[in-house]
Amino acid sequence: MSYKPLGEKNKDFFDLVYEVVKLIPEGRVTSYGAIAKYLGAAKSSRMVGWAMNASHRMPDFPAHRVVNRNGLLTGKMHFIDPNEMQRLLEKEGHTIQNDQIIKFKDSFWDPSIELHID
Repeated sequence: MSYKPLGEKNKDFFDLVYEVVKLIPEGRVTSYGAIAKYLGAAKSSRMVGWAMNASHRMPDFPAHRVVNRNGLLTGKMHFIDPNEMQRLLEKEGHTIQNDQIIKFKDSFWDPSIELHID
């Protein structure tokens, strides 16, 4: 497995999720499942979602860059304004139609590839 823990070994899972999300470049998006897989917990995408829900109290945190595996804005209801997620993504160059990122695969950022440590 290529995953190597970010920071301290005993860090809380949510903190590890937040470290990964902070690394998503502007204009790119990833999925809950891709983050879970990178963290060595492939079946924990729902837990990544919970971490994203809890992240909205963090200033300037790019939670809008995490969507479901099909590019759907499933987390939009957890923003103060449900349209905020779409606005932030459009500001970064994404086209959204019916709560889904158009050309999702073109902007997908896979932490298992992008953060691979040899």
